[in-house]
Amino acid sequence: MFINFWYVASTAADLKDQAVKVKMLGHTFVLFRDSKGQAQCLSNVCTHRGGSLAGGKVRGDTVECPYHGWRFKGGGACVKIPSLGPVDGAEHGKIPARTKIDAYPVQEKYGLIFVFLGDLPEAERPPIMEIPEYGKDGWRATVQQPGVWNIDYKRSIENSIDPAHNEYVHDTHGFSGERDDYRVHELNMKESTWGIGFFNKMHSPPLPEARMRAASGRTENAFIEAGTGHHGPSAVWTHIHPSPHAHIHQYLYETPIDERHTQVYLVTLRNFLATEDDDKRIMERNLYVAKQDKLILEDIEPIETPRTNTHEVFMPADVPIARFREFCKDWENRGWRIDMDKVVAMRGKAVFAIPSPARRESKGWVIDPVPMRTTEAGIKAAAE
Repeated sequence: MFINFWYVASTAADLKDQAVKVKMLGHTFVLFRDSKGQAQCLSNVCTHRGGSLAGGKVRGDTVECPYHGWRFKGGGACVKIPSLGPVDGAEHGKIPARTKIDAYPVQEKYGLIFVFLGDLPEAERPPIMEIPEYGKDGWRATVQQPGVWNIDYKRSIENSIDPAHNEYVHDTHGFSGERDDYRVHELNMKESTWGIGFFNKMHSPPLPEARMRAASGRTENAFIEAGTGHHGPSAVWTHIHPSPHAHIHQYLYETPIDERHTQVYLVTLRNFLATEDDDKRIMERNLYVAKQDKLILEDIEPIETPRTNTHEVFMPADVPIARFREFCKDWENRGWRIDMDKVVAMRGKAVFAIPSPARRESKGWVIDPVPMRTTEAGIKAAAE
């Protein structure tokens, strides 16, 4: 799992008046809305005696620890310690600077709440995967959560950018291996700063659901255009064009809960059947496909994506997956990969925090930053 990327912590609709506990990257956080309705995200562990802030009340612009009533603002500063008595005009009421906790940048867009989990300054942060069609005329969006999957999220990302799995895993995308002339056609690769993707032609049956099939205008098997790619370690875009005028564009944001569980968020845009009445139909179809992926992924061994490719046999269709692993190695060399072996070894004995941007500006933090993996390349890069 990697720090210094944006992760979805919740849907916007699910964050209301109460504080919410969220687990991401193996750590717990508290989400709440301040008095202006702005979403805030803090490390969940109170610096006093380890209370869970998410179990407390939201009071104005602060969240109150349920253990001893300490209050923290969205920026991470502790602004009230009841046991000290009144703060104004009372020396004994002065709040120590070390009481502060990590606070993380938040953006609310696409019906989701994104949190930047890392310490990079704003100018250096990787961007959120954009949805260019969102809010534009002629496009209809749905937001859904296919649930928590018992997988290593990287397995899911690799599955999404695997052009060969559609024929066998998804009966709506291919022919279940029944065609002797099946093959993966040439991939038109597209690379960006933060990911690799491709477009290619897929031989596919017409859409299975009657109303969707009629709206697409295609009732026979045909070659269609499709493309997919990843953005960062845990986001994927997929463009499927069932016919020249019917387009389905999907944006998958996966949030690693820990090394064995992943929360999935899916934003789907379509330019046909673009009314509210058809939302349920589209979302049911999405879940049908997602469950097919989930069934395969939860049975893969080993659970975690291998650190090297030597124990797997790659084919030309696996080039996007190999390139994704190279991206991950680069982010590891930058010092962004959490050392989960050390975290697991200390689980129940110590608590860590994902370092926030404020850690680059101040010292005196009570909770230690999470240990990160080091590589020879990373050590050399840091020295240079």
